[in-house]
Amino acid sequence: MTISAARPGWGIFWMIVTGGCFVTVTALVKLLGTRIPAPEAAFLRYLLGLVFLIPVLGQLRRIKLDRMEWTLFVGRGVVHTIAVALWFFAMARIPIADVTAMNYLAPIYVTLGAALFLGEKLALRRVMAVGVALLGALIILRPGLREVGPGHLAMLFTAVFFGASYLIAKRMTATASPGIVVAMLSITVTIGLAPLAAMQWVTPTWGELAILMGVACFATAGHYTMTLAFRAAPLAVTQPVTFLQLVWAVLLGALVFDEGVDIFVVLGGMVIVGAVSFISWREAVLKRRAITPNVSATKV
Repeated sequence: MTISAARPGWGIFWMIVTGGCFVTVTALVKLLGTRIPAPEAAFLRYLLGLVFLIPVLGQLRRIKLDRMEWTLFVGRGVVHTIAVALWFFAMARIPIADVTAMNYLAPIYVTLGAALFLGEKLALRRVMAVGVALLGALIILRPGLREVGPGHLAMLFTAVFFGASYLIAKRMTATASPGIVVAMLSITVTIGLAPLAAMQWVTPTWGELAILMGVACFATAGHYTMTLAFRAAPLAVTQPVTFLQLVWAVLLGALVFDEGVDIFVVLGGMVIVGAVSFISWREAVLKRRAITPNVSATKV
């Protein structure tokens, strides 16, 4: 995208809408509670979301994949399956603001993974930004000063696996269209979650199914509006706007779920977003193909 073609106003607008969609996803999962096991809730979300693949069924029937492509698709499905199951587990157990803030770590893990596995140069400034982001995570967790429960640990690993999923996706887009990449992810994750869901199956109520259908709808809408934001403006413009997701999450947790406001979570989230935004800005300055994703790109 050239500077003349950029529409930063629309990019910011669509990223705000994206943030609203993804915060709604977290609120719905929080509302769902813990009666439905996390793997089953994740499975039903993806199963119900398969309806959105109808427009690309024709493309799916025509694709021919070699062994390497199948390996990449299956590999991404495995790591994304783990990430989604952990995310649902964490979402039901810790405050919405904590989940939102810690999810900002995923682009940092992608930056590290891109250097380790894709050969991207990791300059000193980016190393320092990664260090600052990890400091932000410590501010949120405050080990030794607060209880770090299973939900927080799950979110740490969630960000790692989402980062791995995005790195594999970057490799896959060299040979497959974005539509096929997204469709194959939905299919492989649904298949991957099925046996995990069957192990502790709890028959959902119609109300719980409605909530999970809402999760699928808002998640799909969020990914679509995020694409519109990327088309309208570069990451350097849209990335800082993702901090608004934490603002909405804090307000939602305090006003709807009576979770209170943890100033350290807000501060840590600001530190992480600042680090990710700096990395995105450096990508724009260097006029290189951005590997670090917007934080929303790693959502379910």
